[in-house]
Amino acid sequence: MEIIQEDDGKKGAFKALSNETVAGEMTYVWAGDTKFIIDHTEVDPAFAGKGIGRQLLMRAVAFARDRQLKIMPLCPFARSVFEKTKEIRDVLF
Repeated sequence: MEIIQEDDGKKGAFKALSNETVAGEMTYVWAGDTKFIIDHTEVDPAFAGKGIGRQLLMRAVAFARDRQLKIMPLCPFARSVFEKTKEIRDVLF
């Protein structure tokens, strides 16, 4: 599974690709220069139950840590993973 990031400076997405098929996508919008809001996560039903959503979130957390950014998880999925995983809460705002 390859995870790529697309970003146009206003919004972006992390996409999980399996043989060029989009298995899942997590979208975000920028809230200033140092914060972004995760607003949606979607996984193709053919890839359900394989941890794709969590992989996408962990890539977002790594991105935030690398650039000293903060995340606001408005997406219910992302919010639930942050609630369950205290080790990643350092990137929350």
